[in-house]
Amino acid sequence: MRNKNLLVLLFLLINFIGYSQVYSDKIVGKKNAALLDSIKVVEYPYVLPIWGDKATKKGFQLPYSAGMSVNYFWQESELTIKNLEVGFNNGPMTNLDQIVRFNEAKASGYALNVRPDIWLFPFLNVYAIMGKTKMATSIDAGIWVPDENNNWTQVLPFKTKADFEGTTFGLGLTPTIGIGGGWLALDMNVAWTDIPALEKPAMSFVFGPRLGKTFKFNKPETNIAFWAGAFRVHIKSDTNGSLNLGDLFDTSGLQAKVDQGLATVDEKQAKVDTWWNELSNVEQNLPSNKAKYATANRALEGAGNLLTGLDGALNDDHSSTVQYSLEKSQTNMWNFILGSQYQFNRHFMLRAECGFLGTRTQFMTSFQYRFGL
Repeated sequence: MRNKNLLVLLFLLINFIGYSQVYSDKIVGKKNAALLDSIKVVEYPYVLPIWGDKATKKGFQLPYSAGMSVNYFWQESELTIKNLEVGFNNGPMTNLDQIVRFNEAKASGYALNVRPDIWLFPFLNVYAIMGKTKMATSIDAGIWVPDENNNWTQVLPFKTKADFEGTTFGLGLTPTIGIGGGWLALDMNVAWTDIPALEKPAMSFVFGPRLGKTFKFNKPETNIAFWAGAFRVHIKSDTNGSLNLGDLFDTSGLQAKVDQGLATVDEKQAKVDTWWNELSNVEQNLPSNKAKYATANRALEGAGNLLTGLDGALNDDHSSTVQYSLEKSQTNMWNFILGSQYQFNRHFMLRAECGFLGTRTQFMTSFQYRFGL
């Protein structure tokens, strides 16, 4: 496995996919009577979509049945991390949930992909996704331990930023319907992103409902569409693997922080033990004191194991490794989106979309070419 920063593994890459907004539109209104009559009487010339001839005879204007788009996507989102376990040089794993506190955990980056698609049925588009991604994580966290009064102190602060690349493949479908230029689309896809630092490809599921309206210009086949909708991302949460210690930390000055952390843990443990031993038997049997003592011991033991393991790894050679296991997720799976598309003609479309609210910000632009098949 290639060497990567451990914090790359604290989240699963989310690969957002754009598509040009075309749909089967039911022609209505007196001013469109001539267009409606021509659609109904002209024989549908393409193999796809299935039942395309029947749809046109019922007054639906169909987009060209095949297309190819190039999509660029940028995003920044907050992450939630839990069930984090870390070990060194294939030794015992330590669960850090009780003692680690994340001030900030963010993922940001961009993806460039191509998306071939076909209209399988008049109201169902299916597509494939192939692309490359460059992402970065930014983590600000610390290891905390309690004293005899249950006051918690940070013993090892750390920050890191990691950059990495991935290759994505995915499949998706979009049920959609339009009437008189108004339309509804329910885009969904599943994608797998191969990141060298992960033991297996990362999987994500995206669902994006959109409701919009298309406005025609005087120039034939030219229009502009506007829409609003939502964007939901679900990622497979469990991740585990291994990497070199040097790719996790900037080791300059780290030994001094570890030494100070170990001294603080020993000091806190001594104070907790002194407090406990000075309690009477009656006081030691109180549930509140039992719980406080057990909680302090678990936290101090976990921090001590982590710092001792890190201390040993720092004193080893450069082949020291870090093993990890964790669950991660988007802090908010949903956010709000607004978008627009300019159609030059039925062959070429240019689209832009932005997402905001929640804990994710995103921007996407897409250029598509369509043709009959």
